Amino acid sequence: MSSRFDLKAQLRRWSQPLRLLATTWWRRQSPSRQDRFATLGPLISVLLFLAAIILAFWYLRNEEIEREQEAVKRDTEIAQKQIQLRLIENQEQLVRIAREIATRATDTHDFNTQASTWARDRPEITHVTWLNNRRERRASVSAAGYQADSLMALEGSDPSMPAGHPGSAAESAFQLVKERRQPAYSQAFSDANNTMVFQVQVPLIDRTGFSGVLIAEYTVEGLLRYYVPSDVAVRHAIAVLDSRDMIVASTVTPMPGQKLKKPSIFHEVPLAPAFNGLVLRGQGYRTSVGLISNTLFWMVVALSVLTVWMLLGTWKHMRRRMQAQNALINETNFRRAMENSMLTGMRAMDMESRISYVNPAFCAMTGFSEGELIGRKPPFPYWPPDRYEENARLLQQEIQGRSPAGGAEVKVMRKDGTTFDARMYVSPLIDPKGKQTGWMTSMTNITEAKRVRDQLSASHERFTTVLEGLDAAVSVLSVQQGELLFANRSYRLWFGADPKGHAMLAGGKLGRSKEDPDHDEEVDDYSGLPAQPLMEVGSDPREVYIDSLEMWFDVRARYLQWTDGRLAQMLIATDITARRRAEEQAAQQAEKAQVTSRLMTMGEMASSVAHELNQPLTAITNYCNGMVSRVRNDQIGKDDLLAALEKTAKQAQRAGQIIHRIRNFVKRSEPQRAPSQAHDIVEDAVELAGIELRRRNVAIHTYVAQRLPTLLVDPILIEQVLMNLLKNAAEAIDNAGLPVSRRHIELRVVPKHTPELGANIEFSVTDMGPGLPEEVIERMYEAFFSTKADGMGIGLGLCRSIVESHQGRIRAENLYNGSAIVGCRFAFTIPVEIPRHEAPGTAQNTAETP
Repeated sequence: MSSRFDLKAQLRRWSQPLRLLATTWWRRQSPSRQDRFATLGPLISVLLFLAAIILAFWYLRNEEIEREQEAVKRDTEIAQKQIQLRLIENQEQLVRIAREIATRATDTHDFNTQASTWARDRPEITHVTWLNNRRERRASVSAAGYQADSLMALEGSDPSMPAGHPGSAAESAFQLVKERRQPAYSQAFSDANNTMVFQVQVPLIDRTGFSGVLIAEYTVEGLLRYYVPSDVAVRHAIAVLDSRDMIVASTVTPMPGQKLKKPSIFHEVPLAPAFNGLVLRGQGYRTSVGLISNTLFWMVVALSVLTVWMLLGTWKHMRRRMQAQNALINETNFRRAMENSMLTGMRAMDMESRISYVNPAFCAMTGFSEGELIGRKPPFPYWPPDRYEENARLLQQEIQGRSPAGGAEVKVMRKDGTTFDARMYVSPLIDPKGKQTGWMTSMTNITEAKRVRDQLSASHERFTTVLEGLDAAVSVLSVQQGELLFANRSYRLWFGADPKGHAMLAGGKLGRSKEDPDHDEEVDDYSGLPAQPLMEVGSDPREVYIDSLEMWFDVRARYLQWTDGRLAQMLIATDITARRRAEEQAAQQAEKAQVTSRLMTMGEMASSVAHELNQPLTAITNYCNGMVSRVRNDQIGKDDLLAALEKTAKQAQRAGQIIHRIRNFVKRSEPQRAPSQAHDIVEDAVELAGIELRRRNVAIHTYVAQRLPTLLVDPILIEQVLMNLLKNAAEAIDNAGLPVSRRHIELRVVPKHTPELGANIEFSVTDMGPGLPEEVIERMYEAFFSTKADGMGIGLGLCRSIVESHQGRIRAENLYNGSAIVGCRFAFTIPVEIPRHEAPGTAQNTAETP
C-alpha cells in the first residue's frame, strides 16, 4: 500500500507542471476563443456519447445473438446428454441380460418375463428380441411387454429383422456385432409401421463363441418425446436429422405444406453414443429487429443527448471518483479474501531481500506474526540456526534468478522451535512498467508427503529384496515390444538379461522388439487384445524343459498392466529338476516292481507250468517212440506216419504257445498304451491262469460282453492285474480246503456308466472262498503287507498302482448270505469312450473246468 501512495505522489509531482501549463494557456486565450472552446467541448462530448450509445446498441444486439446461440448450444447438449445417458443405461442392462443368456442362467421363459418388465419402463423401445447365430428368433417382447409372435419373423419382410440382405441396416449391424463381439448401433431406417427407428445389438458370447444377438429397437420420436427435458423443448425446437440432412423427428411439428427454412441460429451434435449418422439439432430465432429501424433506439438517443447535455458536466467528476473508490474497495476486499483463504504460505521481498508482505497462511505455518516478519532481513526468524549457510545460499539463488523450476526443498523452524519440511517456489514481482520490484515466494508444507514417499521407497526396497531372494525365476516382459521389464536374481543367474529366456519359458515369442528387421511401427499386433479380461484370468501351470540348462521348470504366467500402462506378462519359473528326476526313478522302480511281480507269479506257478508242459512233451515222446518202433518193423504206412507227425506237431505247438505266453508275460518292456480289446486280454490271462487253476482243481467261468469299446491301455499290465486276482482267488479256495461245489471263480467284463467315473469297463473276479477279514480289507493295499507266510506284500498294491495309472479304480468286498461270508469279489474299472450309436449287446459266456 505504501508503494502505491508513493507512486501517486510521484505522478502528482510529475503532472503539476502540465496543469500549470494548461492553466497558463487558458488564461492567455481571448474571451471569444474561450467561448468557442467552451462550446466545442460539450459538442465533442455529446458526439462521443452518441457514438457510445450506437456502439452499445450494436454490442447488445450481438450479445443477444451470442446469448441465444449459447442457450441453443446448452439446451442441445443437455438433450444430447439425457439421450446419451439413457442409451448407455439401456445398453448396460442389455449386456447384463446377454451375459445371463450366454451363461445359460436365463431361458426363454425367464427372458420373456425379464424383458417384459424392462420394456414396460422404457417407452422409447418398440421391442426386445433374442436371435441365435442363424438369425432365428428365440424370443421377442414388444413395447407393451407381451410376447409377440409376429415380431422379427425370419420368413417375413420385416425390415427390423437381420435376414441376410447386405443392404439392410439391421443386417449390417448384425455382421458388425458378429465380427467385433461388441455392442453396435444400426443406421436409422423405417420399420414395418413406417416409423423411423434404429437398433442396438448386443452379442451373445458363450464357450462355443458367437451364439446370437440381443436386439433392442428405439424409435427416434420416442427418444425426443421422453428424454428431451420439457423446459428445453419449450425454449427451443429440438430435431433429429439423418445423413441426408432431412428431419426425422422434431419437438415442433411443422405446418403442412410449409417449406422449412434453415434457422439462423442452430447447433448440431451427434446422437451419442450411437454414432449411426443421426444428428441432434437445436434451433432458435432472433427476436431483435435492425438497429437503424428501431424507434426505441432513436428515442434513447434523443433522451441521452438531453441528459448528457444537462448532467455531463455535473456528474462527470463525481462518477469517476465513485468508480475509482469502488474499484479500490473491491480490489482490496478480493485481495484480502484470497489471502485469508489460501493454504499456501506467500512471502514477498523487495530487491534488498527485505520482507514486505506475508499472508496469514505463512504466519500460521511458521508461528510468527505479521509484525514480527515485515521488514526483517536475512537471517529470517524461521531459519533453523544450523542451516543459516544453506538457506543463505538458496536465497542468493532466488535473487540471482537461478532457483530450480521444481522448487527448493528447505527446513523451516516454527516459533516454538519445531521444524518441518517445506517446498518453496519463487517468481519475480513486476510493476506496470515492466520493472522488477522484488520476489514473490510460495511455501507448501511437504512433511506428510515426504513421509509417505519415504515409506513407499522403503516398501519398494523390501519388495525388491523379497523377489531377489526367491529361488524361483521371476520375470516381466512387455507383450508389444518384447522388452524385459524386470528380472530377479534367479532369472539373471539362469538366463542373464536376455528376454529369450522368458520366451522359452512362455513357450514362444511374445512380442517384437524395435531391433527386429521386420518390425513395423505402424502395425500393432496387440491393439485388439482384451487387456482387462487377460489381467483377470491367469494360466494353468506348465512344466517346461530348457535344453541349454538341462533343467525342468514349473512355469506360472499372468498378464498385468505395467507402471507405464503397457500390457506385460509375468512368469514365475520354479526349478523342479530334482522332482522330475525323482519321478523318473519312481517310474523305473514301479516298472521293476511290475516285472518282479510277474516273475514271482511265474515262480509260484513253476510247478503248475512244469506239469502243463510235461503233458505235451510226454505225448511228443510217445508219438516219436511209437513211430520209430513201427518204422523199424516196417509196420506203418504213409498215412499213419503223417497222422502221427501231425499229432506230434500239434503237441509241440501247444507247448510252444504255453512258453510264448509265459515269455510275453514276464519279459521286461516299457509300458506302452495301445488300442486293445478286452476279450483278447481276458483270453491271454485265463490261458496263463488256467495252469494254476487246474493244478489247484479250481474252475473258472468267464463272461465278456460283446461289442465292447476299444481300450487304450497297456495289455500286459492289465493282464498282470487279472492274473494276480485270479491266482489270489485260487489260493484262497485251495488253502481253505473248500468242497467242489465252491471251488470255482467267475470273471466278468461288462460296460458301466457312473456319474463320478463316466463311461467305463468293469473287470470283476468273484470267488466262493472264505472272504477277507475287515482289517485285511483296510490294509491290503499297503506296501509289504501280506496274509501269506511267504508273501512279499506287493501284489495288490502294484495292482492298485496299475489301475490308477490308467485313471481307473479298484475295490474289494465280501459277499454275504445273511451274516455269513460266502465269497469275495475284486473289481476294477477302466474309463473308455463309448460312441452313442453303440449299445451293449449280447455277451460271450465261456467256462473252463479243470
